[in-house]
Amino acid sequence: MGFNSKHIKSLGILALLLVMFTVSGCKDIKEEIVGGKTVIKLGHGLDTSHPVHEAMLFMAERAREKSAGSLQIDIYPNQQLGTEREAIELLQIGSLGMTKVSTGVLENFVPSLKVFGLPFLFKSREHRFEVLEGPVGEKLLNDGLPQRVKGLTFYDAGSRSFYSTKPMESPADLEGQKLRVMESNTAMTMVDMLGGSPTPIAWGELYTALQQGIVDGAENNLPSFYLSRHYEVCKYYMMDEHTALPDELLISTLVWDKLSEEEQGWLKEAAMESSEYEKKIWHEAEMEALEAIQEAGVEVTYPEQEEFRAMVEPMYKEFKKDPEMKAVIEEIEHTEFKQDEQP
Repeated sequence: MGFNSKHIKSLGILALLLVMFTVSGCKDIKEEIVGGKTVIKLGHGLDTSHPVHEAMLFMAERAREKSAGSLQIDIYPNQQLGTEREAIELLQIGSLGMTKVSTGVLENFVPSLKVFGLPFLFKSREHRFEVLEGPVGEKLLNDGLPQRVKGLTFYDAGSRSFYSTKPMESPADLEGQKLRVMESNTAMTMVDMLGGSPTPIAWGELYTALQQGIVDGAENNLPSFYLSRHYEVCKYYMMDEHTALPDELLISTLVWDKLSEEEQGWLKEAAMESSEYEKKIWHEAEMEALEAIQEAGVEVTYPEQEEFRAMVEPMYKEFKKDPEMKAVIEEIEHTEFKQDEQP
């Protein structure tokens, strides 16, 4: 029997699980080692130069300091332990301790997080932080508990905009373009309503897909566009800032529940401190990325958002048919914030 790419991918995941269980003696990857030290493995898909990776290194160091070295977090970047979706699945069975995922992917496991995929949900950067760091954000972090994943904090992932191999200045220019999206029904619906053809592709495969013309473009934040080197292929970036999907730092509840109350406190504090640190370096990374892509010849345009908003308004009406989702949306819309807050 021949093997297609789907079979090969499935075999790859099976092999990964077998290796992990063999190494850990068929136990969780959260393991006790000599001297009573608790080691938690954290796998994610970002490059080591990414601000969120730097924030997780900061978090690991703060956890080590708070615990006087008894709590250790080992970080494996660049999809070494699987894609974002695969990492979530490994958390659910306790074969991976922690991960960082986009809420766009996590919505497939935690439906309430679909709210972040609504275009133009936040009025400003300050409004976004007030929501993420307040009661609404804390509730959403815990919505994954029935799926055996617990959110520790949100990381700023900026605003997402469209980029392409073709010129773009307005929604009309998206018409008919094949645009990569995450494995998110909300993202696919948005692109469809804007006239594009949504095409889910794994992040690690996107550069080649753009090169080969499998897709015309994609949508993401500035640092990710720059650090992935997608600007080498896509010379047009339309700063429409349609969504602001935060990243979420997750821990398996199978691992969390085995930590002592003191260890849980150290880890939660370290995670929250790292998100504050990440906000600062993210803002710097955005400015650096914008300058770098323009120097590389990328044309950056700044369209009016009103036309985009009108085209995606049906998404709000559809979401609000669900009473629970309607309540979350209205809580976000009514969250007060200060306009003069600095990054």
